[in-house]
Amino acid sequence: MQVEENLYALLGIAPNATEKEINAAYRKMAFVFHPDRNMGNPESDQMMRELNEAYAILSNPARRKEYDLPLGYHAVTAKFKAGFKVKINAHSSSPYRNHIGVVDQEPVKDTFRFWYMVRFESKDFSTINRFAEEELTKTD
Repeated sequence: MQVEENLYALLGIAPNATEKEINAAYRKMAFVFHPDRNMGNPESDQMMRELNEAYAILSNPARRKEYDLPLGYHAVTAKFKAGFKVKINAHSSSPYRNHIGVVDQEPVKDTFRFWYMVRFESKDFSTINRFAEEELTKTD
């Protein structure tokens, strides 16, 4: 894939697209350019490879952030503030995945992401663990 090609334009979506929008755009484009629908068309095969690579990058929060940073798409503001209720994503390697906690203090930023201290309460004790921004989603 060419480096200068914009993955968002390839999928026909905006840089602030949600995961659902990315998935829907990929499926729509893959349906049109799938090799089974375009037998023997090398342009269709190449387009499908590019679509697969674009989807692999944009559907993974960490890879998407790395792609967005040099292009200036990713805002450098924290998603969550102290006191926000957050859920640990299922793809996290933490034993707290799918649990809900509260951001304990303002996040700390390193070169690539924000880190959050999340407090989990139970009947007997509370614990605080550190999570990267892409491991968290906001709850209502």
